[in-house]
Amino acid sequence: MPKTQPAAAYPAHDYHSAEKVTVGLDPYDSAPKTNIFVVHYRELDLLPVLVIVTNDSDEPIELTNIKAELVTTDGTKLTPATDDDIYRRISHPKASGARTPLPFPTKRVKGGVNSKEWGEIEAASFKAKAVEPRSSQAGFLFFDISDISNPLKGARFYLTGVHDASGNALMYFEVPLDKYVGADTSK
Repeated sequence: MPKTQPAAAYPAHDYHSAEKVTVGLDPYDSAPKTNIFVVHYRELDLLPVLVIVTNDSDEPIELTNIKAELVTTDGTKLTPATDDDIYRRISHPKASGARTPLPFPTKRVKGGVNSKEWGEIEAASFKAKAVEPRSSQAGFLFFDISDISNPLKGARFYLTGVHDASGNALMYFEVPLDKYVGADTSK
């Protein structure tokens, strides 16, 4: 995991002053940022997006039922890939030799996810269930961007399902990615 800053430090963020919660995004769409990964996600048509949730309030916030969505400029709605989706994309299972229509496998399937790739996905994925007062939680969401030439330009990220300590839903977060696209992200 890269070292993260508070969510407001990223060009693409949404701050809710009433709740004192900020959601920030840092898409890993080009080198040198993508070089931190063992897996070459962009070659697999997956866009890693670092999501940072900063809680500046005095109460914890709950993230157990969050729903994230990336909406491209043409209105295409992308939901994050599950870990299983990512494993399938990486493994590219292909059977060797000719296939016969028998009810059991006759050929060994080549492919799979090695332990380094498995560990990277487990460590990088956003799995936070809560954010303690005056702290941040971060992790990656991976979006399938097959057949989308420029997924970030004009896109918006939505996060719903964030709750305060009393169980009340916070207003949804809407993060426009134009500020990220226009910013110098080579840092």
